Amino acid sequence: MAKFEFELEIEPRELLGKGASRRLRRLENKVLGIVYGGEEKSQPITLEHHHVVKALENEAIYSHILTLKEKGKKYKVVLKDIQRHPYKPRVMHMDFMRINENKSITMHVPLHFPGQETAPGVVLGGGIVTHHMVELEVKCLPRDLPEFIEIDLSNAEIDTVIHLSQVKLPKGVEMIAVVHSHEDDLPVVSIHKPKMVVEEVEEEASETSPEVEATKVKSAEATPPAGGKGKDGGKGK
Repeated sequence: MAKFEFELEIEPRELLGKGASRRLRRLENKVLGIVYGGEEKSQPITLEHHHVVKALENEAIYSHILTLKEKGKKYKVVLKDIQRHPYKPRVMHMDFMRINENKSITMHVPLHFPGQETAPGVVLGGGIVTHHMVELEVKCLPRDLPEFIEIDLSNAEIDTVIHLSQVKLPKGVEMIAVVHSHEDDLPVVSIHKPKMVVEEVEEEASETSPEVEATKVKSAEATPPAGGKGKDGGKGK
């Protein structure tokens, strides 16, 4: 699996407060941020907005070791939080956590589902794929952090359900969710017939069942045709 390299230029933020923050965002097109963790104190920073937007186009940035560069110095971090404007296409704030190569970190890693479009349950069975989860929270050393976790659906038949206990994790990676019982073993992805199709099939089956057919026959025998005679020889009404 090819590893992406993410490097972002940062500048220390000297002026704090709402007024300074508003000026940095509006006039200088900056993204505000903070770097925390480790033995050093938290450091307010700024980043160039267009550099941030470009980096965020790749989903790997959310589950990858990043490098922050400040005047020749480099810091290894992970992205822990990002705040966006409620309706404008702007990134407002980013939180970065310093990492120690020898200490485990907890991260949310995206799930990929190769083979979902060509799975037998979809192509032959007419089923649809439902993603009950799109990411997993895992714990590992920084060097073992995967960019994503794959769940192969290339051989999945109709009515396949893959649960947490069936997800194969890379070496050195453990899942935060603990499966103690059947109730804890939540579904991750499944392939089923669309609900409307299932209901239509069941309805058709009930209409053509022996009991329904027998009822139809009895009803037909008991009702004489219009203008004809019933079994007693009288005219039907």
